[in-house]
Amino acid sequence: MAAGASATAAAQQQNISAVNRQVRQMLLKSALERKIQLPSPQISALQLAGGAPIAIQPQPIGLVKKFVIEITGQANNTDGANAANLSDLGLANLLSQVLFEDTQGYTRIQTTGWHLDFLFRAKHRTGASRTLLATALADTGNFGNIFAIITAPTGIAHGGNAQFRMVYEIPICYSDEDLRGAVYLGLVNAVSKLQLTLNPAPFAAAGVDSTLACWKGAAGNISNVAINVYQVFLDQLPRDKAGNPILPPLDKSTAYELKNTANSQAYQVGIDNPTSYSNFRRFMSTFLIYNSNPAADAGRTGGTDTNYLALQSANVTNIKKVDPLELARESRILTMTDFPPGCYYWSHRKAPIDTLNYGNMQLILNPSAAAAGAYGYVGWEDFGALSVLQQAGSLAG
Repeated sequence: MAAGASATAAAQQQNISAVNRQVRQMLLKSALERKIQLPSPQISALQLAGGAPIAIQPQPIGLVKKFVIEITGQANNTDGANAANLSDLGLANLLSQVLFEDTQGYTRIQTTGWHLDFLFRAKHRTGASRTLLATALADTGNFGNIFAIITAPTGIAHGGNAQFRMVYEIPICYSDEDLRGAVYLGLVNAVSKLQLTLNPAPFAAAGVDSTLACWKGAAGNISNVAINVYQVFLDQLPRDKAGNPILPPLDKSTAYELKNTANSQAYQVGIDNPTSYSNFRRFMSTFLIYNSNPAADAGRTGGTDTNYLALQSANVTNIKKVDPLELARESRILTMTDFPPGCYYWSHRKAPIDTLNYGNMQLILNPSAAAAGAYGYVGWEDFGALSVLQQAGSLAG
């Protein structure tokens, strides 16, 4: 009896998956993709200083795929003696937090600017590839880095200033072709929430940890900030006889999550220091920043402070265990570039980490150096069934 019920459930799941694929393909072929500019927010002095989030109101229309954020402004070096240089993460740190809540109030995105920037580079293979492409096309015309899409000034003289421009992409679904996580906003009184928080400390003084700063070596602030937001969505969706939009059943019931956490433990040399993956999810990627010596702003290295990184299951089995240079080699193959010192990318796209079936998974960092205050930041990318995630808080541990 149990075997028969299991077979029936499997058949039903296969049927739903087939319907989901069919509807998704229909949408991608017949729906109209639109990109509209949302009203630009008025930024208060408190918001400019990173003391309060900037609210962006999405329009209640269509099946939303992503938001594109353009931020322009002026970087001011107020230091009386020192020049300000671009930090290792640069304008990726312009936003200290990005938050998106769906129409049910569930938080799908709560992460940092650097996580969004890293994820964009990983998915779209941006970085050194653009330089290589420009070189290959050099003899055919004036191709290359022509438009000032992203402008990240460095070497700002003391008492000087410079203009900057940064672009973030906030994915609501997995990709333009994979609609898992897309949110339908074409509802009466549909309310979702998008909030951006500017970096409260965009400048880091000389010798001070600059991991989360945009510029280092001086004191300063940003001013004249303007933000443009675009909402990208599918419109003119097919409808059933009752007039309701036809949506992919699995895609619409799946949350695509981007979350960020700081490891609160004290790292110890030669010890396996774990960071746990949340249960009830399928993880597609992990980003890690390890700073082994923040006091001297010299604690993010090219792997010389780390013995190994590992993915470990509940029974202490290492599913994957590599030294930092091998992990960097793998990410270089995938992205055609290296991430900044101390920053690691672990792709799980071919074999997602499924904590719905296998709980208590951990990311292990075993450092060879860990001064006082050593820390790690982790950025997660995952899928979860909304019906499970919205009730997870009440489930028994």
